[in-house]
Amino acid sequence: MNAHDRLRALLVERSLRTGEFTLASGARSNYYIDARRTTMTAEGQALIGQLGWEAIREAGLTPTHVGGMTLGADPVAYAMAHHSWLQGTPVDAFTVRKAAKEHGTGQRIEGGLPAGARVVVVEDSMTTGGSALQAIEVLRQADVEILAVLTVVDREEGGTAHLIGAGVPRVLSLVTARELLALHATR
Repeated sequence: MNAHDRLRALLVERSLRTGEFTLASGARSNYYIDARRTTMTAEGQALIGQLGWEAIREAGLTPTHVGGMTLGADPVAYAMAHHSWLQGTPVDAFTVRKAAKEHGTGQRIEGGLPAGARVVVVEDSMTTGGSALQAIEVLRQADVEILAVLTVVDREEGGTAHLIGAGVPRVLSLVTARELLALHATR
């Protein structure tokens, strides 16, 4: 089984639930993907690091940093940063807080993201792209270049169009909800 097939299988096993759910966007759905149940596992980290890194390289992107809104983006960014180091082309990770810290330096972005950095914003799961857009608003104020958004799972419910409409040059995904639902139906 290749890495892509194994990631899909792991997401179906650990992250896909069927039933009635309200999503972060407020929309109702008959399935829910809690990608963190995969992105926070050792195997999930290895697969996402590899596949995420391959996806940005195949797209011709050369970021200096990867990251996004805490909590969903954190394990994705860290896995990709780790994998980039193993490949000999290190790319650092960062985290965007939901609000600035009220102590210490009061930062909203953690991880030493310098002005002028070339960034791929990552997400664990995308419906409307709202979390990525929240991160992008903060990042644009930090004077960095947004190269793309990469999500582990794209629910294919308008997120890509929304992000492109907001000026994001590229949107990449490792798997789609349709792939996961199809695999789930065969079990």
